[in-house]
Amino acid sequence: MKAKDWLGFVPFVGMLGGIPFVNRVEPYVLGMPFVLFWIVMWVVLTSGIMALVNKLDPVNREEEEG
Repeated sequence: MKAKDWLGFVPFVGMLGGIPFVNRVEPYVLGMPFVLFWIVMWVVLTSGIMALVNKLDPVNREEEEG
């Protein structure tokens, strides 16, 4: 598998794999319990990671060139 393929697994591991380690109410971050902040952070990061995967995809590069 190439690097762009592995990038698709990062949000999955971060969001679901990290929950047991961050499952606590305190500290509050931006007014949210930490676990809620963790999930919101990964939703935002997932958008950026998927945009990067889209940019690295060779099929999309060919469409831009031609």
